[in-house]
Amino acid sequence: MRALTLVAVAAFILAPFAQMLMLSFTVTLPHPGEMVGSLSLRNYRAIAGDPALTASLANSLIYVSANVALTLAVSLPAAYALSRYRFVGDRHVLLMLLAFRIMPPVVLSLPVFLLFAQVGLLNTPFAIALVHCLFNIPIAIWILESFISAIPRDFDENAFLDGYSLPRFFLRHLVPMIAPGIGVAAFFCFVFSWVEVVFARILTSTGGKPITMAIDGLFGFRTDVGLVMAMTVLSLVPALLLIGFVRRHIAKGFRLRV
Repeated sequence: MRALTLVAVAAFILAPFAQMLMLSFTVTLPHPGEMVGSLSLRNYRAIAGDPALTASLANSLIYVSANVALTLAVSLPAAYALSRYRFVGDRHVLLMLLAFRIMPPVVLSLPVFLLFAQVGLLNTPFAIALVHCLFNIPIAIWILESFISAIPRDFDENAFLDGYSLPRFFLRHLVPMIAPGIGVAAFFCFVFSWVEVVFARILTSTGGKPITMAIDGLFGFRTDVGLVMAMTVLSLVPALLLIGFVRRHIAKGFRLRV
């Protein structure tokens, strides 16, 4: 019974993906020499031959990579400070970070648009990376702070007594110790940035569009469903590669925090 239930759940989850994959290889609009409903690589060839579509995938990879790198670079020292030092209102800072994270992104859309327009960052992947940091840094600090707090303070003190400077201690000891936490934080940052559409739509009205906006632009009066599904399949590839790369850290991180 248990196996049957697992098979039913797996089929329920995987059926849409199987249909999406099949449609990505299917001709869904009339084209010379190809019948509607036939299997073909036409949709993927169309993506490869469209500079706007290929550029959207590159833009997404650029801003997501920049966002994850900036978020971790800022969050790690902030989480260490909140974990190791005590000051007035330190616990309230964590609560404020969480409150800021649950705020709807659309609330900041107009101020962010006006600010980025003044400094000339509109229609660039870097603009999306920066604004996503506003929402990813709080959750990354929360995750990393809990992992750092799980390490005894004696570990830090012994390293400093051995002559380690703070940057060297970070690189040689702290980062390897909390690698599962960094993997979990990077995973959540990637997921948020990869699928976010509010700021991607507002900040890339004429250029620098990410893959989410490129897929949105494919819908029209006569939507080529096969082309949309092919773009969707390609949009899943980086996420699947990331999960495969950090899956051990993610699994270990979740086990440590349970």
